[in-house]
Amino acid sequence: MKKLIPLIVAALAMPVLAAQAADPKAIYDKECAKCHGADGKGDTKMGKKMGAKDYSDPKVQDSVTDEAAFKAIKEGFKDKDGKVLMKPIEGVSDADIKAVVAYMRKFKKK
Repeated sequence: MKKLIPLIVAALAMPVLAAQAADPKAIYDKECAKCHGADGKGDTKMGKKMGAKDYSDPKVQDSVTDEAAFKAIKEGFKDKDGKVLMKPIEGVSDADIKAVVAYMRKFKKK
C-alpha cells in the first residue's frame, strides 16, 4: 500500500500540471520574435520583409483587439490578396494564446 500512494498522487497531479498554461514569453520567443522582435517592434529582417507591426506603438496596440490578435495567432494571418503573412502557431492551447496576447500587450510604450 505504501508503494501505491506515490503512484496515485503522481497520477492525480498529471492532469493538473498538463492543464497549466505554458510560459507566454517562451512561446513568444520561439514563435513570434523572429518577425516581431524580442521587443515587439517588428524591426527584424523578416519583420521588415513581412510588414510586421510595431507593438510598442500605442496606436498600433489600440488598433488591434485581443480577439483579432488571438485569431491571427490561432488561424494565421493573410494580406488582402490572400498571401500568408503569418502561419498559425500549432500545438498550443487557447489559454496559451491568450497568455501570449497578454504578453504582447506589455510591449506598449506609454
